[in-house]
Amino acid sequence: MDLTAVGINLVKCIRTGEVVELRSVWKERVSVIFFLRRFGCQVCRWTAKEISKLKEAFDQNDVHLVGVGPEELGVKEFMDGQYFKGELYIDEKKQCYKDLGFKRHNALNLLPAALGQKVRQIVTQANKDGISGNFSGDVMQSGGLLIVSKGGEKVLFHFAQDSPGDHVPLDTICQVLGIAAMAEAEEVTPPQCTDACTR
Repeated sequence: MDLTAVGINLVKCIRTGEVVELRSVWKERVSVIFFLRRFGCQVCRWTAKEISKLKEAFDQNDVHLVGVGPEELGVKEFMDGQYFKGELYIDEKKQCYKDLGFKRHNALNLLPAALGQKVRQIVTQANKDGISGNFSGDVMQSGGLLIVSKGGEKVLFHFAQDSPGDHVPLDTICQVLGIAAMAEAEEVTPPQCTDACTR
């Protein structure tokens, strides 16, 4: 992957309205960049909340958390919902998405992917967590995750969604960064011991 080409793409900072080159986000520190499919996407909102659980550990380890969306539509509602604790940008030309190989779905492959088990599981969890979504915007765009070393010396991790439900587990992100984080984990019921345990 040509990080130089990706780095010169222009993105707009939501907070300031300033248009900057993407490489500015990794100039001073390691950056975890989450590329959302859409700001209204329920799965993206849930994933944004999940990755935001690592924000404290990122801050302690001087890691910059960044979110990039492909369009401005829905960004106010996304920010009002406080789904993401990092800095937000918009790639209005979707050039970063193209350069990073984040594919566009078509009507034939989107429906089966959107109804797949991964999406259903996340939607169930999102509903349980009170996270809703909508279908406003470009539903065909996929997203992913990029982790870049300080100064852009190298790509530490690159992930492109195949299905709308694909996401990178929090422990994988921590492993790539070499940090320990105490993210709020889902409660898992421990297995019940039976007499088979003593055999």
